[in-house]
Amino acid sequence: MVEITQSTLVTPSEETPKHKIWLSNLDVITARGYTPTIYVYPSIGVKYFFPVEAMKAALAKALVIFYPLAGRLSRNPETGRPEINCTGEGVNFYTAELDATLDDFTDFAPSAEMRKKLVPVIDSADPPCVMMVLQMTRLRCGGIILGFAIHHYAFDGRGASLFIKTISAFARGDTGTIPAPFFDRSLLRARSPPSVSFDHSDYTPKVIQSNISSNTSSQVVCSNLKLTKEQIQSLKSLAGGERVSTFRAVVAHVWKCTCIARGLASDQETQLLLPVDLRGRFKPPLPTTYIGNPTLRTKAVAKVEDLVNNTLEFGANLIQNAVDNITDEFGRSLIDHLESTDLEALCKRGAMSNTSLMAVSWLSMPMYDADFGWGEPLLMARAQMYGSGYVYLSKVPAMGGGISVIIGLEPDSMQCFKKILYEEIEALRPTSYSI
Repeated sequence: MVEITQSTLVTPSEETPKHKIWLSNLDVITARGYTPTIYVYPSIGVKYFFPVEAMKAALAKALVIFYPLAGRLSRNPETGRPEINCTGEGVNFYTAELDATLDDFTDFAPSAEMRKKLVPVIDSADPPCVMMVLQMTRLRCGGIILGFAIHHYAFDGRGASLFIKTISAFARGDTGTIPAPFFDRSLLRARSPPSVSFDHSDYTPKVIQSNISSNTSSQVVCSNLKLTKEQIQSLKSLAGGERVSTFRAVVAHVWKCTCIARGLASDQETQLLLPVDLRGRFKPPLPTTYIGNPTLRTKAVAKVEDLVNNTLEFGANLIQNAVDNITDEFGRSLIDHLESTDLEALCKRGAMSNTSLMAVSWLSMPMYDADFGWGEPLLMARAQMYGSGYVYLSKVPAMGGGISVIIGLEPDSMQCFKKILYEEIEALRPTSYSI
């Protein structure tokens, strides 16, 4: 049982700009909710380990730079469109104690129970609402878990990484390398007049809803599975060799295994949804510290029998082709298309249908660049999934090139999935013979 020991409203340590931030079409259609993430720090046996007042002070300083987070999500009184009202009201900071040790958590697999214990739950993500909350939980073993719930309209994973890096830099007293965030989202305004040059039928309420299952979050079981550097190399060898990225090789394997574990018919069509970061794809590129959600979804589609019976290279190529199709003009065309679409109907998320999978890469994000003065986190992960059919890939520094595959599936599919995932890789290992 978690016990909240203190609740404080932390405000920026200095006066901050007071204005409203317009949200782009890509912001408004992103999942309307709070992204629950945890950063886990084992005790290192020092007396002053994550002192509360020092953490509050670091957060207050970070909120001067990331001042929109101290504001509130509101609606434009004339258009009804969501916007961030930079009011400087502050962020709720909770301290808590939990009678548990790090060993009591099973690989920190995301779950509603873990979210409830470690990350504050906010009643609604619809405006008016806060932009973020933070909970610092001290365990019986002396370990610390930081639980963040940040509204997705604030930023994507890259923005979140920069924000956490900023807080940790202030906590360490190392403020010389903090890059300035870029908050102006007008770079992603629709063109006038709009010019739609591609088929964006996937971005219609009907298609979005067809991808979502009737499953609820209680009908999902999550696992945090580890792949070693050697296992990844085995997958790459089947997916096309070193030219193939870790993400493509692993996700192609995961996609194939989920189709088998779910017992899909050979003639069914399966789709893999892939978020694509547009920062470097726009011409000119967006600033590297652009804060927002400059992402869109593309998809790879195949018949189950083709995906399962072909080599891993088949699935890896489908993934590459889907991503290669995303260009500057495609992104601009989508933004223009969304001008005449019901954006509110596109921001809903839930469990994927059992023929679909959403794969998200955190491999290139500096998620572990969060040293508050006592070392990098042992683990960084989501505390809860949207539902079944989502998979996240992230690095595990302690594994020396290994990665974590965090996946949510239907309960009756997970055991089979885990078995196939590793058996297929084991079959690729060379066999030793004794003479």
